[in-house]
Amino acid sequence: MRYRFLAGLAIAFFAACASSQQTQSQSGQASHTRLADQSQDQKQTAKPDAARLPDAPAPGQATAVGPRPHPEPKRILGVMPNYRAVSAGSIPPPPTPSQAFVIAAQNSFDYSAFIFTGITSLMAEGFGDHPQLGKGLPGFWRYSWRGFVDKTDGNYLVIWALPAVLHEDERYFAKGVGGIWKRGLYAGSQVLITPNYHGHNTFNAAEIFGRGISQAVSLTYYPPEDRTPADFTEKYAFAVGRDALTNVFREFWPDISYHLRHHFRHRQ
Repeated sequence: MRYRFLAGLAIAFFAACASSQQTQSQSGQASHTRLADQSQDQKQTAKPDAARLPDAPAPGQATAVGPRPHPEPKRILGVMPNYRAVSAGSIPPPPTPSQAFVIAAQNSFDYSAFIFTGITSLMAEGFGDHPQLGKGLPGFWRYSWRGFVDKTDGNYLVIWALPAVLHEDERYFAKGVGGIWKRGLYAGSQVLITPNYHGHNTFNAAEIFGRGISQAVSLTYYPPEDRTPADFTEKYAFAVGRDALTNVFREFWPDISYHLRHHFRHRQ
């Protein structure tokens, strides 16, 4: 069930990305055409001794056209917190341990965390992922608090505790430009690669070991029947896959958000 959930989100999101990328490409081509037409008109009407306007480009000066990176919002879809994202082109200093602690708390106790946990717990209870936890409202509660603990201790390990020890910067640095697949692969790969405090890419030990420790801890409060190596591997793969897909959302959401605002603004 977990993999079907992630796969459905990924397919829907990449379809939206493709639509946004096509619209931006057409917009960039139209902008380039307008600039070329304006330049041709200026050449035909300008006189040799005519003074150029102060904001006119100098002869031979390149003019940037096409889509540009959009800044990362504080929330994705207006709901999901996006405090770990860094806008394309920005390279701020690594967060201090206290700043990383705040980011972990924001991700863990934001109202959206309870909504997400409630939805996934309701799905798990409905599909009977852990029959020993029961059904109905009591079963939903047993799923919910376990799901919340899974997410919260993982956040503090991955975002704060291990990065402070290993000197890794666990924020997501958006690429912002390039093709869909190139950016998508970059975003997903950041669960394996992350910059250290010196700005050099390194193995993302905080993510890989943090999620593993979190899932190992969860073995203590799930039913004994669900403590098999196969169950551990499935939950661990789901946690890392969820983080990879979240990075893809972080990468493309600024473009999709801009596309939607531009589309609805022109429809009005």
